[in-house]
Formats: sequence, C-alpha cells, structure tokens
Amino acid sequence: MSESFLTTILPQLAAGAAHTGALGFAFDGLHDGEPRIRVPWREDLVGDADSGVFAGGLVTTLLDHIGGLAVWTALDGFQPIATLDLRVDYMRAARPHRDLLAQGQCFRLTPTIAFVRAWAFEDDPADPVAAAQSAYILNQTRTAPVGAAA
Repeated sequence: MSESFLTTILPQLAAGAAHTGALGFAFDGLHDGEPRIRVPWREDLVGDADSGVFAGGLVTTLLDHIGGLAVWTALDGFQPIATLDLRVDYMRAARPHRDLLAQGQCFRLTPTIAFVRAWAFEDDPADPVAAAQSAYILNQTRTAPVGAAA
C-alpha cells in the first residue's frame, strides 16, 4: 500500500464526508492490514435514552462505510464505488457510553464487484455488536483478472 494513500487519503475517506464528519467517524489506522474506524460515544447519537447505547442506524452506517474503506484499501487507491448489497446481523446490544469501532476486510475483488466482511465492536473484534456482509460495485474497469483474490 502506498504511504501517501495510507497517511493522507484513507483518513480523509474515513471522516471527510459531511455525514461521516457529523457522526464523528475517525480513522483508527490499519489493523492486520484492515482499516478501522472509531466513533466516540456522544449523547446525540444514542438511539434509546434509557439505555445510552448507539442507534442501530449509526451501526449500519458505520459498517457500510468501513466496507467502502476496506475496498479502497484492497484497491490501494480511491475509485468511485457504490453499495450494491448490505446485510447486517446484530449480535448483541452495544454497551452504554462506549466508543464503537468497526473493521472490515475485502476478501474478494472482481473487475466489477468487491465483497466485504465487517464487524462493529467496543474492545474485542471477537465480541461483535454487529457483523456485515456486503458487496460494492466498482465504477471503473480494473486490470486484475476475474476472480483475483484481494
């Protein structure tokens, strides 16, 4: 992965859009080569005031966005993509007043579609709040052969 993409562009892609900035998304680096985003807990992002946990829509948005970052990491650069399919399975309630992290892995690239697995968690990726399986359409032709692994 090119150094300028990792240090300059990927953090901007993580937090630079209007909605990601408003939600407080922050690039948390690469972990085992996979991008990670952190969302600091804020009261205005809570879905149920009695529980103090993040809204489910925030979790879905976070998982979709980390999926895009996983695709760009696998491509080692930016190109336009669009979410084609996103499935989110909620495993448990998030813990109250805790930051939420998301990490994603692009496990297969074709010339037109990227396939991603992602998960949201507080401390331990092995104890997810939610997990996602998604597909993204690539809007430019790639030179890799069909079925090339990420």
